[in-house]
Amino acid sequence: QVQLVESGGGLVQPGGSLRLSCAASGRTFISYNMAWFRQAPGKEREFVAAISWNGGSTDYQDSVKGRFTISRGNVKNTVYLQMNSLKPEDTAVYYCAAQTTQTMTRSYYDYWGQGTQVTVSS
Repeated sequence: QVQLVESGGGLVQPGGSLRLSCAASGRTFISYNMAWFRQAPGKEREFVAAISWNGGSTDYQDSVKGRFTISRGNVKNTVYLQMNSLKPEDTAVYYCAAQTTQTMTRSYYDYWGQGTQVTVSS
């Protein structure tokens, strides 16, 4: 079993920045592809960004390219999402997810965190 815990959400003004963190515990001897998803009120959950188990590959939703950066920390199975130039439409609950398969994809993630709220508003 794997536990994912997100942190770093909050209220920020448009144009501001936030850094989300996700720490995985449990079967940490296994390396996972990691991703961030988000769900805005009244909308379906959507893919935001992913990073491969070795950090060699990343993938981003078009609406966040150039503004968001996903990275892995020095501590194994830790992932970050640096969010810059935030817009009101980025407001959502952000979820961290882990994928045990070797091929990184935008779906079929095995473990999920509880989510952290990001609100972009003036």
